[in-house]
Amino acid sequence: MTVRLNIEGREIEAPASCSILQAFLYAGETLVEGVGCMGQGVCGSCRVMLRSHGERTVTTALACETLAEDGMQVAFLDYFTSPSRHVYQMEDVVDSWQVLNAIARVFPEASHCRHCSGCDRACPRGLEVQQGVNLAVAGKLAESAQVFDECVMCNLCTLACPELIRPNHLGLFVRRTIAALSLRPANLMLRLQQIESGEMVIDLDAPGAHGPASR
Repeated sequence: MTVRLNIEGREIEAPASCSILQAFLYAGETLVEGVGCMGQGVCGSCRVMLRSHGERTVTTALACETLAEDGMQVAFLDYFTSPSRHVYQMEDVVDSWQVLNAIARVFPEASHCRHCSGCDRACPRGLEVQQGVNLAVAGKLAESAQVFDECVMCNLCTLACPELIRPNHLGLFVRRTIAALSLRPANLMLRLQQIESGEMVIDLDAPGAHGPASR
């Protein structure tokens, strides 16, 4: 059984069990660099806007985990980074008493949340992003970190935020802060040990291992 869908303006036919990303590959298309699950890229890079057949609403999703449907319309989303970056050094946060001041200094826009829930609707993982931001501003870092624990840094919440809060980057800062001020996560310590011992070897010849500038 196959399905027919439109991806980037092209009619594609693929097996019904395919994800959108697999359907794109099945049609002979080439992925751009940076798609994490297909090589050495960044998870969350396969963000798309889609509309199911018969629906008027356009939603956001990740192409790697969304099944292709008959009559679906799909467009991949590029992400253009903001000219203003949140610059900080974790070494400067040496005490938990400094965390609230650090959040206010590095992410001053976080306290301007309009509670519009746009970030929640945009999140393909279904995270309560708005709550995570509000918890971070209130100093409830453990609760905030838990909200962002499954964030894949797709940046869709940032694109949806009218206050340009960049919630996922705030969530990453919170998680880094907790790790810096307490015992590091066991899986992180294990992975670093594997890299240092040579057990985990990075394949520099893998697709996407080198950016365009390095060629």
